[in-house]
Amino acid sequence: MTFQIDEIDRKILIELQNDADRSLDDIARRVGSSKTPVWNRIRKMREAGIIGPARVTADAEALGFEACFFVLIRTSEHEKTWQDRFLSALLIRPEVQEAHRLAGEIDYILKVRVRNARAYDIFYQSLISEVKIYNVTALLSMEQIKATTALPL
Repeated sequence: MTFQIDEIDRKILIELQNDADRSLDDIARRVGSSKTPVWNRIRKMREAGIIGPARVTADAEALGFEACFFVLIRTSEHEKTWQDRFLSALLIRPEVQEAHRLAGEIDYILKVRVRNARAYDIFYQSLISEVKIYNVTALLSMEQIKATTALPL
């Protein structure tokens, strides 16, 4: 059975995406409901897997992680053993904030957050020592213009 969200659920999700640290009273007031029904809706959406675990968003630059690279990877290897090794290598590296398998000429794109270019080179050298990669292109982000995890509900 698929969980169907209604307009109140949608409003609750918008509020939580904007600031999950808000009190239940504040969320309830903003969506035109009361605390207990809002809590029950949130609980049901968590149980249905619509809402995942709450997380804190740390400011990377304030913590000294000033370089953000988008890494384009092409491989000539497409066997399961290579993919397993590659995925394992990515999962153990905290510098990799996102990894996507793509359709088209580029096989994977990674978002890698590090302190500086030297730290990126250490990451890169470590990765290619573990996994054979045909081609790597690293693009340094000069400025983050927009970043959100909020869905357009």
